[in-house]
Amino acid sequence: MPPPRPPNRRDLTLGPIGPTLLAFALPTLASNILQSLNGSINSIWVGRFLGESALAATSNANIIMFLMFSAVFGFGMAATILIGQSVGRHDIEAARRAFGSAVGLVVGAAVVIAVTGWLFTPQILRLLATPGEAQNMARDYLRVIFLGLPFSMLGVLIQMSLRGTGDSLTPLWFMALSVAIDSTFNPLLIDGIGPFPKMGIAGSATATLLAGIVSSAGLLIYTYRRDLPIRLRGHELRYLLPEAALVRTILAKGLPMGAQMLVMSTAGLTMMGLVNRLGVDTAAAYAVSQQLWTYIQMPAMAIGVAVSSMAAQNIGAGKWDRVGSITRAGIIYNSIITLTVITAIILFDRQVMALFVGSESPAIPIARHIQLISSWTFVMFGATMVLFSTVRANGATVPPLIILAIAFYPVRLAFAVWGQALIGTDALWWAFPLGSSVSLTLAALYYRYGRWREQVMIVPPEPARAEEQAHGDGEPAGRLHPTG
Repeated sequence: MPPPRPPNRRDLTLGPIGPTLLAFALPTLASNILQSLNGSINSIWVGRFLGESALAATSNANIIMFLMFSAVFGFGMAATILIGQSVGRHDIEAARRAFGSAVGLVVGAAVVIAVTGWLFTPQILRLLATPGEAQNMARDYLRVIFLGLPFSMLGVLIQMSLRGTGDSLTPLWFMALSVAIDSTFNPLLIDGIGPFPKMGIAGSATATLLAGIVSSAGLLIYTYRRDLPIRLRGHELRYLLPEAALVRTILAKGLPMGAQMLVMSTAGLTMMGLVNRLGVDTAAAYAVSQQLWTYIQMPAMAIGVAVSSMAAQNIGAGKWDRVGSITRAGIIYNSIITLTVITAIILFDRQVMALFVGSESPAIPIARHIQLISSWTFVMFGATMVLFSTVRANGATVPPLIILAIAFYPVRLAFAVWGQALIGTDALWWAFPLGSSVSLTLAALYYRYGRWREQVMIVPPEPARAEEQAHGDGEPAGRLHPTG
């Protein structure tokens, strides 16, 4: 019998698919809105207090942070899928084991990356061709952000795991807490308002650090107070020491998913390097465009998370007849919502952009031109993310990686570089819809004809039980097996 559910947790294997998917996705979308709004507010403070060079510095630093984040994010995604399928099978113990091993891996890796990144920040910025006038500010900002990476990763991992159990409301409340702290302390620490020290751009990063520590600690306390499914007590605390069989499963699936993030982030770094060579105004315009793109991408990311969690639970429960309907509903919802957001941003782009750099900034005409060419690509991006979310929910992680690598490098970046001989700098902006159309075509072909339905991710039994299982059925622990 299924265990009783906590108040915020949904059983994603029951009920009408469309409404259930939307009800689960909306809190995730609200979390993404809050997170993006927080980044935009911080950029407004930085741009208004410190100018275009500081804004370009934060944009460069944030792409590097995304690169570091990607190195451990795939492990969290793999754990979330394991948790979702375990919950679909009503095996809470397996879900806790997956969560414990993921925490041990992810937080440990985040500490290593944070230390390495802090030490080599200047070299990283030089490789990125960060404009000279922005390098010192980018260094100060990025080093503080690196310090907060372990806390941020712990918080993100708990939020992802809760969504895997069917709870998308709890992550929303603690995202709201993080945003409130970050956006409040940003101007106070940048400009030294009241009793606070004047820290400049490092003050913006310090506010983010404080927000990450407080929200992650609060989320951990709440998880135990409400006895949520992923909490670890007593003998369960040993799950924080990653099990060898679980580590192999998480690594086998997490590394390709992390590599997908790395493909996107390194392509973003390369594109940023191409943009930086066009001067500070174009770099600032691109930074403003990226801020707006975060809002356009939010429906796709939220619906992708919902599709992945919902598909994983239904796969775990053996309800394959619902998986195709989940994917179709995700694509329809994404297209409608994303088109609405794009239209609103295009109609009011000048007013929104003026918030970041001032209404008279020379960056605004450049940013408006970028938006008109590139924004529409995110409808295709969203459909691709939904297809990837479905196939990843059953452990197919390598084909999406290959598809992204093709779309980003031989297509998008190649056109951005070589296309300039044909259409000038517009090649950089037209490269986005070109790459997205290729990735969507390949993703649809794999979803339709690929063999991703033939295997399922499972949490391997504990060592003592694995030996019993091996004697009982001859199936090695942790092996992926056909569902039949």
